[in-house]
Amino acid sequence: MRYQSLGEMFFDKRQSMPDKVGYMFKEGGKWRNVTFKEAVDWAERISAGFASFGIKKGDRVALISPNRIEWALCDYAAMALGALLVPIYPSLLSEQIGYILKDSEAKILIIADELQLQKVDEIRSELNLIKGFFVLDPPEKLEEPWQKFDALTDKGKAFLEKNPDYVTDEIKKVKPCDWATIIYTSGTTGEPKGAVLTHGNFLSNVEGSLSILDVYSEDQFLSFLPLSHIFERMAGHFLSNYQGSAVAYAESIDTVPENMLEIRPTIMISVPRLYEKIYSRVMESVEMGSPVKRKIFYWAVGVGKKYVNRIMKKQPIPLPLSVQYKLASKLVFHKMQDRFGGRIRFFVSGGAPLSAEIAEFFTAAGLIILEGYGLTETSPVISVNLLDNFKFGTVGPPIPNVEVKIADDGEILTRGPHIMVGYFKKEAETKESIDDEGWFHTGDIGLLDEDGFLKITDRKKNIIVTSGGKNIAPQPIENALATTQYIEQAVVIGDKRKYCTAIIVPAFESVKNWAAEQGKTIDSYGDMLKLDGLKELIRKEIDKVNAGLARYETIKDFIFAREPFSIESGELTPSLKVKRRVVEDEYHDEIEEMYKL
Repeated sequence: MRYQSLGEMFFDKRQSMPDKVGYMFKEGGKWRNVTFKEAVDWAERISAGFASFGIKKGDRVALISPNRIEWALCDYAAMALGALLVPIYPSLLSEQIGYILKDSEAKILIIADELQLQKVDEIRSELNLIKGFFVLDPPEKLEEPWQKFDALTDKGKAFLEKNPDYVTDEIKKVKPCDWATIIYTSGTTGEPKGAVLTHGNFLSNVEGSLSILDVYSEDQFLSFLPLSHIFERMAGHFLSNYQGSAVAYAESIDTVPENMLEIRPTIMISVPRLYEKIYSRVMESVEMGSPVKRKIFYWAVGVGKKYVNRIMKKQPIPLPLSVQYKLASKLVFHKMQDRFGGRIRFFVSGGAPLSAEIAEFFTAAGLIILEGYGLTETSPVISVNLLDNFKFGTVGPPIPNVEVKIADDGEILTRGPHIMVGYFKKEAETKESIDDEGWFHTGDIGLLDEDGFLKITDRKKNIIVTSGGKNIAPQPIENALATTQYIEQAVVIGDKRKYCTAIIVPAFESVKNWAAEQGKTIDSYGDMLKLDGLKELIRKEIDKVNAGLARYETIKDFIFAREPFSIESGELTPSLKVKRRVVEDEYHDEIEEMYKL
């Protein structure tokens, strides 16, 4: 490996590219550029601040904050000392935060703002190990033991005046086998487990990924997925820094469309939900257009699909098709590309399965999505599609330094330098996940095709077995439902039952427009559920999906969710995965009614 630790990797940028812009964030309505030298100097002061509190190799520093430059710098500051950053999702409740802080034995806590302060204060009396409490954006009145984050950097500055080489000397002591972080998996069931990952885990994954992905120092990332999630932390944080790419932090998830036009990123990392929403909005806009515009759009998409499928199959492009594609790009696709700033080289999708239809649609429009696969416990990348070697509906071939095999029951197993040390203080769970030969059991069902591409079927625990003995993977069906015009979210039910049903969250904006065409006005989700004809509208969407399913997979009946599934209501994990058990418990009576027929 090129570096011994992630801290060494980051601090190296101060010498190798000091004047290059490494980070961007919005301040006072304007984007501020931060060079790598400025960023490393800043991180060094934070690191020295940690040291002034006695933080040393092996200690834990916890952070609760949305994405911002301080998040990245705190991560590198902790790792420079050989300490571990423990990221905590800002969306978690007090009880969940308390569990992670106590289980990880954190000694320093950094939070974003007053909202997080209020949550921590509810359980602060239980946090006996924490030596320092800091707030990035403090309220006007700040009571002990809370301090402004600036107080930490001020302590660090004073510490460095007396010990100028302390942090750089500590970096030299950190080795690839040393622990870098504990990441608590959100999980759809049970209490969180802390996955322990080393510097070597991450560096091997970065180098394995970069050996096949074209990422350059000139690239511009826009970061908006939570850095608390390993996908963004590895790809939009460690990997980008390794190459010296610039990272801009979106102001919020709501400002991403505006920030894309301002920053004009070349690479973006996202989960499928973003692509699904964009797809739905594009299709809705097309359907509201004139017949001529619709005809041109669908002609262009048809041409684009023919074009990219020939590329995918490594077939030559006939001249007439090449000419048609250039015309389609000029008439239709360039408008879509401009919405993303006009410079996107590729997207990367992970965290959940991406519909093959959506991947094909975006790629046809010149916005290639490279779908990959991985887990927190695998640092995370196991496989990824490539610009010159991709297949829709797969998660690509395994990266070079990763082994993958399929167990007899279809479970995906992986082995290599990317596998975690284990679950923190959970030896039994670690042994259950990593066998004696070093194979990590992913819990996912899949297959390797004849070309070595990995295809995910579903989570092992999600597989539905009907009372007739038929095995059904619900995720592909749910993905198909969520890509229809009038459905936002779906959960398929059917385990140990005669047939499948579903809980549906209608797409509010699309249904609102449909209602307006009927001369009706709705202002809320509750109003939408009262609409005459809604049931029939959604039934038509479900029937479209049913047409492509085996008979035993089809959705026979459905109900509407009382509210959209959300993190706040407890139905979604912070990484936007549905907690099936929670949803099924919540709608138990309504589900039973669907099976009384």
